[in-house]
Formats: sequence, C-alpha cells, structure tokens
Amino acid sequence: MSPQTIDLVYLVSAALFIFSLKWMSDPKTARNGVFAGVAAMALAVAGTLLRPDITAGGYTWIFVAVVLGTIVGVPLSWVPLTAVPQRTALSHAFGGLAAGLVGIGKYYLFLHDGDLTAFRTGAIVFEVALGLMTCTGSLVAAGKLQEVLPTRPVTYPGQNFVNFALIGAGVLIGIALVVNPTLTFLFPVLIVLALAFGVMLVMPIGGADMPTVISLLNSYAGLAAVAMGFVLENKLLIVAGALDGSSGLILSIIMCRAMNRSFTNVLFGAFGQVTAAKGAVEQRSVKSATIEDAAQILEAADRVVIVPGYGMAVAQAQHRVRDVFEQLTKKGINVQFAVHPVAGRMPGHMNVLLAEAEIPYDKLVEMDDINPEMSQIDVCIILGANDVVNPAARHDKSSPIYGMPIIDADKAKTVLANKRSMNPGFAGIENELYFAPNTLMMFGDSKVVMGELAKQLSGESGGH
Repeated sequence: MSPQTIDLVYLVSAALFIFSLKWMSDPKTARNGVFAGVAAMALAVAGTLLRPDITAGGYTWIFVAVVLGTIVGVPLSWVPLTAVPQRTALSHAFGGLAAGLVGIGKYYLFLHDGDLTAFRTGAIVFEVALGLMTCTGSLVAAGKLQEVLPTRPVTYPGQNFVNFALIGAGVLIGIALVVNPTLTFLFPVLIVLALAFGVMLVMPIGGADMPTVISLLNSYAGLAAVAMGFVLENKLLIVAGALDGSSGLILSIIMCRAMNRSFTNVLFGAFGQVTAAKGAVEQRSVKSATIEDAAQILEAADRVVIVPGYGMAVAQAQHRVRDVFEQLTKKGINVQFAVHPVAGRMPGHMNVLLAEAEIPYDKLVEMDDINPEMSQIDVCIILGANDVVNPAARHDKSSPIYGMPIIDADKAKTVLANKRSMNPGFAGIENELYFAPNTLMMFGDSKVVMGELAKQLSGESGGH
C-alpha cells in the first residue's frame, strides 16, 4: 500500500476516533460511538500492517504478539462487571508497559544506528517515564481494587519528600540524556526510577480516590502513546493518544471537582487514613426496618429516589433493583436514580451497572439536579453508598470529606439505607446519615434484600 493511501486510512481512522468520543457522550448515540471506535481501530491496525516497512519485515513476531495478547485479553473480558475497575487498571498497565518497551527498544536501536537525536531522545524519555510509571501505578491500583493490597493509604514519614526527590532525579536524568544521548548508563536508572515512582505514587492513595486515580492513569497512558507516536513517527498514534490523554485529564478534573479536591491533594494527601476515632466517644444506635416495613413505606410514597453505591456492585444487585423499580412503577410511583460522579470504583461505574440492568437512562438524575428536590422526596433508598451521602461533608470541618459535594439523601422524608454491616466506607469515615431520626437500616446483601423487597411489593409470599 502506498504511503498516500496509508495516510488516507489514518485520516479516516482519526476522524472515526473523534466521532466515537463525541457519540459516546450521549446514550442515544453511544452504540454508534462504539461501532465507530471499533472501525477506527480496525482501520488503524490494517493501515499499519500494510505499511511497506512492516510488510518487508514479515508478520512472524506480530503473529506471536497477537496470540499472546489473545491469551491474556480473552480471560480479561470474562470478568464480572464488579471487577471492571481493576480490569481497566490492568488494561492501563499493559498499555503503559507497551509504550515503555517500545521506547526502550527504539532508544537502543537508534543508538546502534547513530540516529539518536536530542528530539528523539526527549520523546523516548517522556514515553518510557510515563509508560512504565503508568504500568506499575496501574498494577498497584488494580491490587487495591481487588483488595490483594491494602485499600487504605500506605504512608510513611517523608513520603512526599521521597516522591518529589524521585521526580527531580528523573527530570535531571531526562535533561542529561537529551543534552547528551550517549550517556547510556543513565537510561537504565531512568527505567528503575519510573517503575519505582509508579508504585510510590499510588500506594499512599486510598480506595476512596480510585475513580480519580483510574482516570488519571488513563491520561498518563494517553500521553505515553503521544510520545510513542513521535518516536515511531506515526501521526495516528499521536492523535489517538492525545484524545485519550486529554479526555482522561478532563475526566480527572471533573472527579476532583465532584470531591472538592485538588490534584495535589488526591496524589499526595493520603485521603482515607483518618480512622473513625470519634465513633468511640459516643455510642449511637440505629433503627432498622424489616422487608415488610420497607414495602409498606414505599407503597405509600409518591416519589422515590434510589442512590446506588459500591455495595450494589459487590452484590451484583442491579437486576433485583430493576425488579423493585418495575414494581414501584406499576403502582404509579415516580422512581429516579441519583448517581454521584464518584460513586463506585471507577468513572461511570454505577451508570454501567444500571444500563446492564436496562434501567431507562432518563431515570438517572445527576447530583446537582436532584439535590434541590430532595426535600420533596418521600423515600430515598441507599444501596451500599456511604461517603457520597454522608452529611458530615456539609458541616464537620474535622472530617476529611468536608466540602465534598454529596447527594442530600438526609433531606428526604424517609431514608432506607441498605448495608451489610455498620462498617465505614472505603474512606474510613462513619456516616452520620445512618443515625438520623428519619433513617431506617436494612441490613444484608443488596441482592438478597432487593430481591425480597421486590417479592413483597409484588404481593408474593416470602418474607425476609
């Protein structure tokens, strides 16, 4: 295939990537967005495989890579929706590793051929540093999400000093390599620093900040792809990486605003290390409700708001929630779903689960739209959500979530809160909402509780 034809294929692919992002921003066109993204990637791969420099070298190693990728990728596609956050983190890790390995390979190849210019070295330094940092940081994030690593922040004295020292050393080494690309002994040091910094960056971050970390790592992976595009002189890779990096950065900004936090606070604040010491000072009791009680309260309501959280995801209760939604709707009750921007363990986590259960998208309401109406809501059902409905964020200046925008669930006339236990959420903070006079607790697995509630609402026999 001629270079001109390949450029045309890349141009069409880049346009489809842009349209894919645009269309996926609206549920009505999201399916078209997925198809556009698949078509864009297919064209990108096809155009690359037909480049003269690729065809001249043969496809043997490419075939081996495809087989290995399939062996790893297919099982990853089988994970349940509850494990999508950690699978996404693993995908970022593989993307970062690929960028890092390409950068390492091209550095020594250019060095051998005498083509290692200052610009190429700078692009390689950027690619390797971001790629390998993304790899190890994403692996740590996946470990925290899977709970094979501590979900609480792992901190030590002087951690920020060590982190900034690693950044400083990496920058100095990068500058030295750009000025004199033949300082080859510095390149392995850069590799080790990048790998170490990824671990050091994410270990002190608590599980409550994982949605922001995931989107930030997505941004890093995109930027590494941009640098890889410059190294490989591939325009499409530059465009696709820029789209990935910029969208990840914008999403991270949205996440930080939703928590009233800054990037520096997320990355260096060790949010979540505060223990619930105040809970030991005052022993408070909660009121609980049976399934029958909850059904009677709901049947007497006109408006119901359901706030999904990670507890719903863990229990895989979204289909039972759909059953409750249908039973209430049949009785003429207006049911809406209030989704907090950082609910769950990754951006859009709750939206994906509710969509899988075929909850009508127009029934999902954003936090800013539902909050002014919460005082008119008869019943608010909390499904495993914790920090995003904690009233302490509004008034308790000593709380680490103070100032974080929350869904004003406590302003509803009645709150039905479903949790497995009274353990605090991922942020490690006791929730005042559970002790409010208008709150009734429904203890148990969300899937079981919602299933029994749906039966009770439908008139079938069988209590809790």
